[in-house]
Amino acid sequence: MTSTRRRNPARPKTSPSAAADRDGEQSADSAAEGDEARDGDQEEAEEEEEWGGPAELDGAEPDKADDGVIEASAEVLGSEAIEPESEREPGLASSSLARVDALQVYMREVQRHSLLSPDEEHSLAVHYNKTQDVTAAARLVTANLRLVVKIAYEYRRAYRNMMDLIQEGNIGLMQAVKRYDPYRGVKLSSYAAWWIRAYMLRFILNNWRLVKIGTTQAQRKLFFNLSKEKAKLTSMGIEPTHAEIAKRLNVEESEVSEMDRRLSRSDASLDAPVGEGDDKSTTRLDLLPAVADTPDRLTEDAQLHSILREKLEVFRGTLSGKDVAIFDKRLIADEPLTLQELGDEFGVSRERVRQLEARLTGKLRAYLQQELGDGVS
Repeated sequence: MTSTRRRNPARPKTSPSAAADRDGEQSADSAAEGDEARDGDQEEAEEEEEWGGPAELDGAEPDKADDGVIEASAEVLGSEAIEPESEREPGLASSSLARVDALQVYMREVQRHSLLSPDEEHSLAVHYNKTQDVTAAARLVTANLRLVVKIAYEYRRAYRNMMDLIQEGNIGLMQAVKRYDPYRGVKLSSYAAWWIRAYMLRFILNNWRLVKIGTTQAQRKLFFNLSKEKAKLTSMGIEPTHAEIAKRLNVEESEVSEMDRRLSRSDASLDAPVGEGDDKSTTRLDLLPAVADTPDRLTEDAQLHSILREKLEVFRGTLSGKDVAIFDKRLIADEPLTLQELGDEFGVSRERVRQLEARLTGKLRAYLQQELGDGVS
């Protein structure tokens, strides 16, 4: 009986030269992939250089620069939105929840609203100006939300919370849409930029510190331009004195010194102790002068009122006729009558009553100065 033995197919032997050829092909493929990746990075870098970053878009027109600002801002600010895997706890899976950046989410929502062409913007503005249609106003607002993000990005160094700035800027944008006149030949974005910046700057000024430091127009001007003007004068070789800054900004020198003092100091608590070593600490609140009158002041006022009442009684005794009625019903009455009411009572015009009252007031002033001295007003 003949048995047939199966033979395993012979495995091809790999020669050293063939292995080297295969390794060379793999290295060539890897090098080609690396070249393609570098070419892609170079193209992206060229695109970014051609487009420019957010800081280079300040001088561009809002309607052309908005798309790039949104993408650039999302790339810069959104990189810290998710925790890297190396910082996560070892027991958590890669699909665990991570922090959500509200600004990045808002930018994605803004990109969903398409921009308007000049003709569409003009027609919507004219329609809203005539009919006050809320739908048209909403379309104008949503089409310019990217402009608000662009302007808010300019003030990111002055105020860190971008969402607060964007919120205030959106309020300014709505005010601009409400007041926009489409017949003046000005683009809505150019007009709205002033309103957006105004609301953002007011918000920054009101929330810079717990205590407001800019309440007048001159103080607001100094708040935003004092440091800039100091640096400008220093670069020109001029000493930035308060008088020179006041001259350049067209404000009072006292306003400059006051704002400089406010900006150079931080807020201080009234409850903070001012002395050390005592058993009972003294706070700034304890050192403030009392609002209520002191006993000696109260006694002085009571004596003055008593003397004044006596002198008024003596002066009344020297009057007669209409002067007595005017004195009782106009000068010392708790609820004085009007000139017309006294004129009807006397049967004369209100102008005549005014003349009699002016003459009587002059007599009373001269009498009190003679009796009590020049300290009586």
